[in-house]
Amino acid sequence: MTDLELSIVIPCLDEETTVGDCVAKGVRALARLGIAGEVVVADNGSSDRSREVAAAAGARVVAVAAKGYGAALMGGIAASRGTYVLMADADDSYDLSAIDPFVDALRAGNDLVMGNRFKGGIERGAMPALHRYLGNPVLSFVARLFFGGDSGDFHCGMRAFRRDRILSLDLRTTGMEFASEMVVKAHLHRLRITEVPTVLRRDRRPRRPHLRTWRDGWRHLRFLLLYSPRWLFLYPGAALIVAGGLLGARLFLGPLRIGAIGLDVHTLVYAAAAVIIGYQGVAFALFTKIFAVSEGLLPEDPRLPVLFRYLTLETGLVVGFGLLVLGVGLGALALREWTAVDFGPLGSTEVTLRLAIASATALALGSETVLASFFLSVLGLRRR
Repeated sequence: MTDLELSIVIPCLDEETTVGDCVAKGVRALARLGIAGEVVVADNGSSDRSREVAAAAGARVVAVAAKGYGAALMGGIAASRGTYVLMADADDSYDLSAIDPFVDALRAGNDLVMGNRFKGGIERGAMPALHRYLGNPVLSFVARLFFGGDSGDFHCGMRAFRRDRILSLDLRTTGMEFASEMVVKAHLHRLRITEVPTVLRRDRRPRRPHLRTWRDGWRHLRFLLLYSPRWLFLYPGAALIVAGGLLGARLFLGPLRIGAIGLDVHTLVYAAAAVIIGYQGVAFALFTKIFAVSEGLLPEDPRLPVLFRYLTLETGLVVGFGLLVLGVGLGALALREWTAVDFGPLGSTEVTLRLAIASATALALGSETVLASFFLSVLGLRRR
C-alpha cells in the first residue's frame, strides 16, 4: 500500500557519471516542495558504479533483471510507494529540480502529465535535427491521428502520473515502445491527460546514448500501427474495396476510355484483386480488434456485443454460400460462351473473360466469408 505522495523513478543502465546528480536534484526538489516522497533508481544491470553512486546520493535502488527501457521503468513503478510517480532519464537531460508544474498538474486531478520539450525549450545540440524536425513531429502527428488527443510531444521522457491508473493499463512492452504504449493506452482508456513545458538539455554522458534513430523510430511506428486495427487494416481495406468495386463494376459492362488511356479486361483483373485484398483487410481489422480486446491490449468496445448479435456464424454462412452460388452461376455463363464454339478457340475473349473474372472474384469472396465466419465464431466463444 502506498504511503508517500510522489516517487521519482529513474531507469538506469551504466549511468554513473550522471545518475548521482539526477538523484540529488530529485531529493532536493522533494525537500523544497515539502513532499513526502522518494527517488527510486531502477537499475537494469549496470556494470559500472551506477548503483553505488545512486544510493550514495539518496536513492532507493531496485534491481530489474528483465532487459529494456520499458522493463526497467515498470520494475521501478511497481516498486515505488508513491500515489504519484514522476519518471525521467538518468542522463540529466531533464531537470529534476524543476518538477513543480508536474506536481501541480497531478494535484489538479490529471492522471497523466506529459512534458513538452517543444514548448519548454530544447538546448542547442540536445536533440538531433532528424529527431527534432522529422521523427518526433511525424510520430506525434501519427499518434494524434490514430488515437486522438492533442499531445504535442508524444515521446518526452519526463512525465508524471497516478501510479494506480498506469498500473491498471497493464502495459506490456519492455523496450523503447513503452513510452508510446503508456500514452496510447491512456488515450484509449480516456484518462485525464495534460501537458506542461519541459526543458531538454544536452546529454552529459561520455558515451553514445542507448537510443538508435531508425531502429527505435520504426519500433514506435510499428507499435502505433499494431495498436490501431482501423488504420492498419480497416481504412486501407475499405478504400481498396470501394476503388476496386467501382472500377470493376464499370469495366464489367465494357471497355472504359479516359482521355488517351484505354482500360479493359486487364485492368478488371487488378480491380478484382483490389476487392479481394481489401475484403481480407477489413476481415483482419475485425479479427485483430476482437483479439486485442480479449487479451486486454485494447479497452472494451461497446460496439462488439452489437456486432456479435448480427455477425453470427449462420449469417456469415448464408452470405458466403450466396456469393459461392453467384460465382458458380457466372462461371456457368462463361462456360455457355465456350460451348457456343464447341469448346474450341474463342474468337473474342472479352465477354467470356469478364464473366470468368467476376466468377472467380465471387468464389474467392464467398470462400473467405465462410472461413472468416467460423474464425469469428471461435473468437466469439473465447470472449463469452
